[in-house]
Amino acid sequence: MQPIPSLLLATLLAAAIVLAWRHRVRRRHRAYARVLDAADTFEARLRIARAQLGQDDGDPVRDALQEMLRQRLWLQHNGSSADVAALDAMRESIEQVQARIDRQLARLARVRAGGGA
Repeated sequence: MQPIPSLLLATLLAAAIVLAWRHRVRRRHRAYARVLDAADTFEARLRIARAQLGQDDGDPVRDALQEMLRQRLWLQHNGSSADVAALDAMRESIEQVQARIDRQLARLARVRAGGGA
């Protein structure tokens, strides 16, 4: 009668390991998807900003687009092996740059409207 409890315990342990692994994989997948969504949103916003500014060289939008390209290349090479913390840090970085660009664009719109800085 001893083999049944041991077998049950081994089965439960194996199930717990599989569930923990699946949870980790899903969590990492969601983090990766959030990074890509943030990058897509920011890139679209940068393209709109570029159209609004009408500039092609030496502007903050161009610099931000180049940074976005560097981040996308990093994702392409390292995204599949990056841990959740690294992916979350990248998403936060993208969101911070996006907020900074949005503030600069709002300031520019106020100046253009004659409202000052």
